[in-house]
Amino acid sequence: MRHRSVGDLMTPTAVSVRPESTFKEIARLLDEYDITAVPVVDDEGRPVGVVSEADLIRRQTSAGVGSSARELMTSPAVVAEPGWNAVRAARTMERRGVKRLPVVDGDGRLIGVLSRSDLVQLFLRRDRAIQEEILEDVVVRTLGLAPSSLTVEVADGRVTLSGTVERKSMVTVVVRLCESVDGVVDVVDRLGFDRDDTMLGTTP
Repeated sequence: MRHRSVGDLMTPTAVSVRPESTFKEIARLLDEYDITAVPVVDDEGRPVGVVSEADLIRRQTSAGVGSSARELMTSPAVVAEPGWNAVRAARTMERRGVKRLPVVDGDGRLIGVLSRSDLVQLFLRRDRAIQEEILEDVVVRTLGLAPSSLTVEVADGRVTLSGTVERKSMVTVVVRLCESVDGVVDVVDRLGFDRDDTMLGTTP
């Protein structure tokens, strides 16, 4: 199975500002591109921070806060790499409390931006595409089963599995593989098994 990476999901032509960019220049860019934050990059194109709408609002309501990107930005920038999977990116956003991640190449230079809305696109994937991937990649290629051996139903990203597998231990494997498919929101396990191989002393 090939899962879409940060490089697949990001917006590749990222808008950025320089540390010396002014409050008004940043506000104009956020409005023009309909974005909520913008990376601040140095002379070599490496992100050194991020200025968000919240940072601009804070400048307007707080005395002594600067008016350039260097003074306004949250630093250091929390960045992602194009090879990351969506789960790692989402966890990084959640853990660091950010809504957008500048994406950098191997030299640390900005090549794009990943937003929460980009990640949401995964969960808008068509049910038919999810069903086909589970049958072809999980059931046939990975598990080596006939496509007719299991019934896979998908509705709004919710997968329902039914049918019978050879061993009880396979049930957990099948469920976990299905959970890892892009666009899957939940997996309902209605699988049966021919033999319980999880009990001690079970004859192979």
